[in-house]
Amino acid sequence: MFDRLRCVGVLTAAYLAFVAGPAAAMETAITHPPTQSFPQSHLASTLASQAPDLNPQVLLTAVSAMQCAVNSGAEPAERLAVIDFSLPSSDQRLWIFDLQTRTLVLQDLVAHGQGSGDNLASNFSNIEGSHQSSIGLFRTQESYFGKHGYSLRMDGLEPGINDLARQRAIVIHPADYVDPSWIERHGRIGRSHGCPAVRPEVAGMVVDSLKGGQFMFSWYPDDHWLATSSFINCPVSEGSNMMVSTR
Repeated sequence: MFDRLRCVGVLTAAYLAFVAGPAAAMETAITHPPTQSFPQSHLASTLASQAPDLNPQVLLTAVSAMQCAVNSGAEPAERLAVIDFSLPSSDQRLWIFDLQTRTLVLQDLVAHGQGSGDNLASNFSNIEGSHQSSIGLFRTQESYFGKHGYSLRMDGLEPGINDLARQRAIVIHPADYVDPSWIERHGRIGRSHGCPAVRPEVAGMVVDSLKGGQFMFSWYPDDHWLATSSFINCPVSEGSNMMVSTR
């Protein structure tokens, strides 16, 4: 999986800098010199210490994408949610971070769409009716009470990748099939129509933590997305600092 990240050489250099130490970072700089520095790697490394089960390179990519959005004029957020769809649905692959305190709020199960795969998701779409999940950077919006109960709408920020999320009704909502007992019976949790559904026991907290303009980043090592995403391949100017909302 990590071989696919070579198209994001700058992120890899930053990752090595905080995980492997100065010697490895220097060697990387000699063979693959980065074009920009990434001060947000400090935030990523701090958050990584709170979430040892989350691939730190995935987290760094999420933080960098969020920084790109803020640098492009988006309002800073208070929280960041990360979903690693390269992990099986039987794993706790949803993380929510408080960016002000730099702490982990929640790690839990999250569903993917029926059209994306069985226990392992491998197919993602922006097409209505595909019943597939979408990857990329999202901005959460308003909470509401719908047919699944207390839920949260969000807008996809990446054209052609997830920007039809609202039209497709891709929302965060509770679902009784997101339950560890399903794993014992079926080898996976249940699947949605593309929504990142969560356990009913934590749904209220998830919605309240993320509503009102937070960031959500859904990861999968898709070659096309990695090579073309404007948020992943975003030049960050020297000395830029991670902006966090103080609301």
